[in-house]
Amino acid sequence: MSLPGAPTLARSPIGRLRTPTSEPELNAMRAAAWHRHGVAAIPVDDITDPWLRQAITNEANRRWGRRQGGDSHGR
Repeated sequence: MSLPGAPTLARSPIGRLRTPTSEPELNAMRAAAWHRHGVAAIPVDDITDPWLRQAITNEANRRWGRRQGGDSHGR
């Protein structure tokens, strides 16, 4: 039995065997998104310039709302 709103278990045997995505696989997906769609997927914590990191965070918050949970960088 699962709680209301909880994700359901995979019904396919393939879904049950899925392993977490590795860092090299994530980087390959990010590169493909950039080359195919012009979308840059950069983790905010990887941006070292404080001004640029805050500008990107502000734009993401404006478009999609504040993140729930996770690191708030002391705010």
